[in-house]
Amino acid sequence: MTKTSISRRRPAAVLALLFCAIAAAVSPALAERLPLSDNLIDLRSAQGREWFLESEAREAYWPLSSEFVTQKNGSFCGVATLAMLLNALDIPAPAGGEGQGSFSQDNLFSEKTEAVVKQENILRRGMTLDEFGGLVASFGLEAKVTHAAQSSLAEFRASAIEQLSRKRRHVVVNYQRAALGQTRSGHISPLAAYDAKTDRFLLLDVARYKYPPVWIAAAELFDAMNTIDAGNEGRSRGFVLIGPPAGIGGGQ
Repeated sequence: MTKTSISRRRPAAVLALLFCAIAAAVSPALAERLPLSDNLIDLRSAQGREWFLESEAREAYWPLSSEFVTQKNGSFCGVATLAMLLNALDIPAPAGGEGQGSFSQDNLFSEKTEAVVKQENILRRGMTLDEFGGLVASFGLEAKVTHAAQSSLAEFRASAIEQLSRKRRHVVVNYQRAALGQTRSGHISPLAAYDAKTDRFLLLDVARYKYPPVWIAAAELFDAMNTIDAGNEGRSRGFVLIGPPAGIGGGQ
């Protein structure tokens, strides 16, 4: 084996070791987890790891994985996702308190967030796609909300890939679990990567006590978003494209 071939393999080997270490940390084995349907591929599986190493659109994975949290109750999927995003984007958190310089699922609430949706309402029923987008915007971040019924699979795929290929850009999806063969409920979680060969997105499910991070076919994910949310005036679910405040960290 030549020195050149060895040097070419080193970056991939280092990346594989780093990924395995992070995957083990962010995806602990929990006894309460529910079985996955055959269409969802566990990130920790041999196939899941291979797709990750093949993927090129994965800039979001690194900052999100270091901030990966479990939603603290059944209604806080959006809150947990928002806390992850704020920390991943290095948004200054309130000084002191439980978060100790970072956002938690408690200290992100403020007068600005209450003006969008009250904490007590989230505790009672969760949040809608539009409310999530409003909460993101209340922190001065870019937040483009798109309802799946007003979009298409091709538009979603292209927009999500572009976001996942850039630093400090994120994609959050709001979907119906039942459409993916999971327990029935609306849910919110961030995407972390895209594998072009399989046309699948990597979802970091914040209900970590239920499901691990999984690869989902783009078409199936879009169909799960293109479902009606009765709690959002009959609008469809969808996705939010998120970026830093205008003029800050907008590069590749």
